[in-house]
Amino acid sequence: MNQLVEAKQVVVPRHVAVIMDGNGRWAKARLLPRIAGHKRGADAVRRVVEAAWDFGVRYLTLYAFSSENWKRPEEEVGGLMSLLRIYLRSELDELDRNDVRVRVIGDRGRLPNDIRQLIAEAEARTIANSRLTLILAVSYGGQGEIVQAARRLAEAVAAGRLRPEEIDESRFAACLETAGIPDPDLVIRTSGEQRLSNFLLWQAAYAELVFTDTLWPDFGREQFAAALKEYQTRDRRFGANKE
Repeated sequence: MNQLVEAKQVVVPRHVAVIMDGNGRWAKARLLPRIAGHKRGADAVRRVVEAAWDFGVRYLTLYAFSSENWKRPEEEVGGLMSLLRIYLRSELDELDRNDVRVRVIGDRGRLPNDIRQLIAEAEARTIANSRLTLILAVSYGGQGEIVQAARRLAEAVAAGRLRPEEIDESRFAACLETAGIPDPDLVIRTSGEQRLSNFLLWQAAYAELVFTDTLWPDFGREQFAAALKEYQTRDRRFGANKE
């Protein structure tokens, strides 16, 4: 942890979530097509995954493709799907060697069949890995996830398996796609935007938020370390008064 204070003196966030933003603006500034920015953004993914395991982060969630991104031009969506295929094929060996578990959250039903198969293979192959859990949010939307969880609980009540008064925060969380994953301690958003954009809306209730002007293709170990340092300055009270 050479870019942070000694580990014994700090608390590294267990779970970091990242809204990877700015690929299009990076490409536009260089008079390149948007897909060129997405390709460079894939390099940033590799850098941040490596930084996360080096710094001792246990869970890393990357907002790779939102449910709203399906509204983008067909050519761009196709390019993003191609990059996802390439990432799952080219990085899996390295992730597995480094004891990284891969999980994917989001509406897989909208994904091409071959990508669903690649996801299933990646998850099955790395299920026993424990150094870092890499969660890819693909075709994911926080509002849709919450609606789906509410629907599951309503169905359980209607079927008589659950009483309404038994529904609480923990039971609701168990119906989310992130069940079994600790809530994020830190959410980072790149490119200067300051909003969650339908990302982990339930789970980020008490996350610390760090916004950086760096565009995602330029984001790397140094910027990740800076975000962790900022997190370490925060006083996390979770609604309690510690005075």
